[in-house]
Amino acid sequence: MNQSEMILEFHIIKQMLSDYALSEQAKTRLKQLTPTLNEQECHRRIKQTTEAKQMIEHFGNPPVTAMPDIEAILDLAQKGAMLTPEQLTKIIRFLSSCRQMQRYLAKAEHLQTHMTTYGQSIAAAEDLSEELNRCIRNHLVDDGASPQLRDIRRKIEVTKQQIKIKLESILKTKRAYCSDYVPVTRNGHFVLPVRKEYKHQVSGTVIDQSGSGGTVFIEPSAVQKLQQQLVTIKIEEHQEVEKILYTLSGLVDAYQTELKQNIEVMIILDVAFAKAKLSLEMQAIPVPIVSEHRMSIRLARHPLLDKQQCVPLNFSIGEMSKQEPLRGIVITGPNTGGKTVALKTVGLLSMMVQSGLHVPVAQGSYFCMHNQILCDIGDGQSITQNLSTFSAHILNIMEILQKTSQDTLVLLDELGSGTDPTEGMGIAIAILEELQSKGCLFVATTHYSEVKEFAATAKGLTNAKMAFDKETLKPLYRLELGEAGESCALYIAKRLGFSDNFIQRAAHYAYANTTVVKTPPLDLLSERQQTKPEKTHIKPQIQRAPKEKKLPEKALRFQIGDSVIVYPKKQIGIVYKRSNEQAQIGVQIQKSKHLISYKRLQLQTPASELYPPDYDFSIIFDSVENRKARKKMSKHHDPNQVIYYDTK
Repeated sequence: MNQSEMILEFHIIKQMLSDYALSEQAKTRLKQLTPTLNEQECHRRIKQTTEAKQMIEHFGNPPVTAMPDIEAILDLAQKGAMLTPEQLTKIIRFLSSCRQMQRYLAKAEHLQTHMTTYGQSIAAAEDLSEELNRCIRNHLVDDGASPQLRDIRRKIEVTKQQIKIKLESILKTKRAYCSDYVPVTRNGHFVLPVRKEYKHQVSGTVIDQSGSGGTVFIEPSAVQKLQQQLVTIKIEEHQEVEKILYTLSGLVDAYQTELKQNIEVMIILDVAFAKAKLSLEMQAIPVPIVSEHRMSIRLARHPLLDKQQCVPLNFSIGEMSKQEPLRGIVITGPNTGGKTVALKTVGLLSMMVQSGLHVPVAQGSYFCMHNQILCDIGDGQSITQNLSTFSAHILNIMEILQKTSQDTLVLLDELGSGTDPTEGMGIAIAILEELQSKGCLFVATTHYSEVKEFAATAKGLTNAKMAFDKETLKPLYRLELGEAGESCALYIAKRLGFSDNFIQRAAHYAYANTTVVKTPPLDLLSERQQTKPEKTHIKPQIQRAPKEKKLPEKALRFQIGDSVIVYPKKQIGIVYKRSNEQAQIGVQIQKSKHLISYKRLQLQTPASELYPPDYDFSIIFDSVENRKARKKMSKHHDPNQVIYYDTK
């Protein structure tokens, strides 16, 4: 199984298919199902699924058989082994299922489907079937299998009857010594149940005794000769049964070709009907395949999501847009807005179509052939290989770019994430340019504004967004092509209760330096400020370094309370002091404070995700004595109060 199949969860679809199949052979083939690269084969597979579905809809479920151990039984017969009555019974049932399938396919002939022709490929093997049914009944060799066997078994019954009559006669005279009034059998012998204390009163051989030891089972001397005759006749029976079984095994071997052909046909039908049953379960339809590298999906549902809750997806790529074929789409929008589901839906449905399956879409959809579907979805972090999320993404994308050709479909989630935003944005745009030069179809998701701007102006690219209800803070899971989306973090923060002043400052810092949006969105500002749009830019509240010595932007981004990784030892610390003039950040590591160059720090989790607004950081960074001292000094001046600072 390749990586893309696992990421897109195609292996789950194959497991669902195998659950619908009955035979182990069909289950194995369905679990090994892969998308075909041959367009004619793809058409043939889809047509076969469609025809199988039509037959189920008209005539109900087909008489597919599980075919347990049939191939193994044929191998034994081919090696000259003697098949048991149980194994021959399985052959009988298999042939019966083949005849039932022939009748089922014959009923469907008026549908004029190619699937019905498989009925002509099923060998009747009438001679074999008749002989097996004549000789084997109820998992045993029947008396009528041969005249000799019939005579032998008649002798056995006559001898048994003679023994019983003789025992009953003895029992009448020895009844006082017996614990029961009828003869019984023990270890294949007809015996009398005699009380232990009277065992010397009955002439014969002790065969067995009861669990309590109070009764012994004696074979009287008067019936021993008859008993020996019975043993001899049973040996003759065993020899005759083996002779018959060897003959029947040889007959099965003679029909090896026909039986193996029937097995193959039944596997093909089992596979086809399993695909049809999945189509019915998903309420899916067949879709046309176009020769051009373009696709359009209408009202598509992800096949593994709840049908009642899944919002249908409309999606198209490869079509002409602004006199250029649309090769790439950049999807933006809030987290949990459905961007990843949209990617997976496009990829998974494409895999299903190329595997000959129906897909849950509306009429009017069409797909194209891809020589491969390559994905980078998920964080890919590896503990064993010591890979960070970003490193795993980069290694995967490098491999994708090497493999990608004009006929490839590429799906990239959270492009450029997991590293410094500025550099991540640059990498994201460079990746899009590389894919653009390959001429493939590609879909990517991102949060970077610069990437949205690039997609809006680059040839063959367009933006798309996942709709979001800003009033209810709920994603709508609806993809809208042609327009870039917003991450909606500020809207969510405002709706959840952050003050207007806080939102205004956050909007300023977010949009002040961007080339995409010059001012914060008006609906994020207070009503008073919306009436004066010329004053939407407010002065920064953060103390900046003097202009003559401008600090690096990366040094200024660290805020008090941020969780950071300190290199080279990869220690975890918390920022207690923002950057000084030397671009050194105050970091507390295990209750010890240090001034560390911003170059040695990597942001792990921002303070905004760790602490509520207006959190008192003195709880973390000050000693109990200092906090008490500050509290007293806030009430009145006390020259005796001392606050100690860690100057390390």
